[in-house]
Amino acid sequence: MFETLKYLVGSAGASGYGSKSTAEQVTEDCYDMHSITAIITGATSGIGAETARVLAKRGARLVLPARNLKGAEDAKARILSENPDADIIVMGLDLSSLNSVRNFVSEFESLNLPLNLLINNAGRFALEPAISEDGIEMTFATNYLGHFLLTKLLLKKMIETAKTTSLQGRIVNVSSSIYNWFSGDMIRYLCEISRNKLCDFDPTRAYALSKLAIVLHTKEVAQRLKQMEANVTVNCVHPGVVRTRLTREREGMATDIAFFLTSKLLKTIPQAAATTCYVATHPTLVNVTGKYFSDCNEASTSKLGSNSTEAARLWTASEIMVSRGSNAVFDPLNSALDHDTSKKQFK
Repeated sequence: MFETLKYLVGSAGASGYGSKSTAEQVTEDCYDMHSITAIITGATSGIGAETARVLAKRGARLVLPARNLKGAEDAKARILSENPDADIIVMGLDLSSLNSVRNFVSEFESLNLPLNLLINNAGRFALEPAISEDGIEMTFATNYLGHFLLTKLLLKKMIETAKTTSLQGRIVNVSSSIYNWFSGDMIRYLCEISRNKLCDFDPTRAYALSKLAIVLHTKEVAQRLKQMEANVTVNCVHPGVVRTRLTREREGMATDIAFFLTSKLLKTIPQAAATTCYVATHPTLVNVTGKYFSDCNEASTSKLGSNSTEAARLWTASEIMVSRGSNAVFDPLNSALDHDTSKKQFK
């Protein structure tokens, strides 16, 4: 009850910010971002678009990868109308396609740009069952696996940039408190919804699975980066409850009523983008890594969300999915788990 009350009134936490803080407010004291290059996925609308707008206002060069290039160009135009000197590059990327991720990284590397900041923000909530071209359930493929590969392929550039500029790199993964809704065996359930059992598909559980995977991935990457002594941090955030295009497939009377009844708990988009911008920019978070943030303050994760064994298990399965195709992990079930997960290094 006390935490709910704090949320409703927007009481500031230890960071000095709370649920009512906006993205502009939390970046007022950030370091000069004119030397920062940032990649932001899902920046065509909603939280991602506000994140991009505010970071451009603070001077960052933005790379906006998107499946919908027109939407990305429109987002770029909106930012330029407010900040005519903003440096913004639009590039094609479909996170549900591993081949598209690889092509994007190759094209980005050809630009010979530094990379200081990676914000994995794009999200999908699929109401109907669908399978990606790589044989993975579409929500998981888009929200988690595409970002897993994107992060993996960009880490070398981020580590190099941090070394040459002496500026610590940051990765921000946008998760959701709904990750707590998932229980059970992650790999087994992913197998079920990706292989011939789509009649049992539960869109909310699939979404929760993808967001739990993001939380575990954050902790695993942080551990590996520490062991490499890389000057790059990674944290994940819960933006809060906000009505964005993510829910468009669930529009209807029931959804409208639910949002009306919970309207006092909803954040505005500038408020929802605040935690992402805080974690991406605030100077007090230097060397802070592997953490989970909500309302611009560090928060605890569930027992499953902090399980290092599950994080390593998911990492192994993910490596196999992106390198050999989904059959390697799904046939036979859990074949990935026979592999040694003790070597903490990026390949």
